[in-house]
Amino acid sequence: MTIKELFAPSDMTVGKPWEKIVIFTIPMLIGNIAQQLYNTVDSIVIGKYVGDNALAAVGSASPILNLLLVLFVGISVGAGVMVSQYFGARQREELSMTIGNCVTLTAISSLIIMFLGAVLSRPLLEMLHTPDSIIDWCTSYLVILMVGCMGSAYYNILCGILRGLGDSISALLYLLVATVLNIILDIVFVSRLQMGVAGVAYATVIAQAVSAILCFWKLLRMTDIFDFKFRHLKMKKKYTLEIIRLGLPSGITQAIFSMAMVIVQSLTNSFGEMVIAANVIIMRVDGFAMMPNFSFGTAMTTYAGQNVGAHRMDRVEQGARQGTAIALGTSAVITLLILVFGKNLMAIFTDTSELVTLSANMMKILAVGYLAMAITQSLSGVMRGAGDTMTPMWISMITTVVIRVPLAYGLAFLTRTPELPNGRYQVLWISLLVCWCMGALLTFLFYKRGNWKKKALTANTNA
Repeated sequence: MTIKELFAPSDMTVGKPWEKIVIFTIPMLIGNIAQQLYNTVDSIVIGKYVGDNALAAVGSASPILNLLLVLFVGISVGAGVMVSQYFGARQREELSMTIGNCVTLTAISSLIIMFLGAVLSRPLLEMLHTPDSIIDWCTSYLVILMVGCMGSAYYNILCGILRGLGDSISALLYLLVATVLNIILDIVFVSRLQMGVAGVAYATVIAQAVSAILCFWKLLRMTDIFDFKFRHLKMKKKYTLEIIRLGLPSGITQAIFSMAMVIVQSLTNSFGEMVIAANVIIMRVDGFAMMPNFSFGTAMTTYAGQNVGAHRMDRVEQGARQGTAIALGTSAVITLLILVFGKNLMAIFTDTSELVTLSANMMKILAVGYLAMAITQSLSGVMRGAGDTMTPMWISMITTVVIRVPLAYGLAFLTRTPELPNGRYQVLWISLLVCWCMGALLTFLFYKRGNWKKKALTANTNA
């Protein structure tokens, strides 16, 4: 394979399904791991150079950060589904208009988020009863990331477009460049210039802006696949509404998940700084453990989208079986590694032995849940790729709003004692495990029903 072929879009409508899925997933998995390094390096540098309270501050800000960025998640998913189906159907003009409208829609969304983030960050943190010892750090971290969100927005959305075209290599390369830059800036800003929590926020904003510029440069050179002219940037009702229709459920899903995290963060805060810091460490390790599942889910979206666009439903179902099996095998290995090396992983973030032990014990509760998430992400990816973004949304609403949040607070209430007036902190992770397992069961049942097969975007446009 030549360098040019390596960076070319991948046609997933031909060849062995499992092979296409794995080849597409590997660079994306490496890229997702690299992206997770943004937050992880932030946490390591903050924990080592500033302290555990600063680490807790970064973690307390994360749920609100995710909540304010849900617009971009929706646009990215909608773009990926449309791009993959139009690419599979070989509809050049529709593909060009979709990409152009995404670029414009992202600019508008970024301006909205920049304003909301600057205004709402402190009030939201106060509403969640963020401890006074860390609230100033939390506010500083959030405001900087919100005001500088355009780089993150364009990177994620342009990456979604590249992946919809079957190009996961370019996104990986640009992300690796940005990750290295982020690590260097983290060390310089925090350990050398003593900028504290604000330093890691500035480092992330700069690195993400660089990755966005590189992705845009790549798209401008893909003139053999689509056109990128001024008329394509003009928002048209057909394409804008379709992006929103397909992406809104995923955005709502992320919003619901983020709101649930915000609500649960309030419960987490009630257990004190030690549990807050442990939760930060667990979520950082969780981010890496979940990466294969997210990567397979995105790969299945692109695979399903291209094959649905090409009217190859037989390949979609074959790929769904093979992709899910590989995802399950990968998660089984990760679960074993977490159970065996849990304490070693936690010790990367802090030198406090009590915090290491607490984090490792709680991580064991979640470990088996990664098998359930392998099923959820893979089959949800197939449904989204086919154009059914509503079903995963409803499943997320049920598992998060109906199950996870009430269960966490209910168990906390039931486990209260004079020594533990807020209940047992273990309920935070037990409720999450139950949520994941129920999500896998519901996703499997809805996939087997097969209503997602009727949602193809190109059904009425393909001659």
